[in-house]
Amino acid sequence: MINNIILAGVGGQGILTIAAIIDYAAMQKNLFIKQAEVHGMSQRGGAVESHLRISDREIYSDLIPRGEANIILSLEPMESLRYLPFLAEDGVIITATKPFVNISNYPDEKEVLENIKKTGQKVQFIDAEAIAKEAGSIKTENVVMIGAAANYLGFTQEELRESIRAMFSSKSEAIVEMNLKAFEMGIEYSPGF
Repeated sequence: MINNIILAGVGGQGILTIAAIIDYAAMQKNLFIKQAEVHGMSQRGGAVESHLRISDREIYSDLIPRGEANIILSLEPMESLRYLPFLAEDGVIITATKPFVNISNYPDEKEVLENIKKTGQKVQFIDAEAIAKEAGSIKTENVVMIGAAANYLGFTQEELRESIRAMFSSKSEAIVEMNLKAFEMGIEYSPGF
């Protein structure tokens, strides 16, 4: 078993927190994990990408080869398009719908979403921003997306809950509970293709 996950977004969206939550869940199951990151976080809004490779046997490369990602989990729709060459034929795209417009010539929102649909891949669009606000804070958008991807990450929902608890345990109990609520709300949108 190997699960190749590409996380994509921009600086400030919590991509590396998603990676840490998934990493923790993998470590608790004694799985092998490799992670590679590329981030232009010298300023908020720079592209952030993380390759996660999780397996029950040793993994030698931390980079996902083109055409082998099982899932692209993106907090920014245009970023999901950027990583399409990495997606396997039977791969899944789960992306937030609200763009992070950080360039003057950002394409039309509807056009970006239409281009994602045209890929022929299994796609789930999530209004993660609205769900996160309903959960208590826009800062939980990344945890909403973990919930939305829960069916494809290779962990039980309880394993992911435990990982979220561990990640935010140094914060207040209110922060832990808000993130768990965001996760639960995201699960409601987890596709079962």
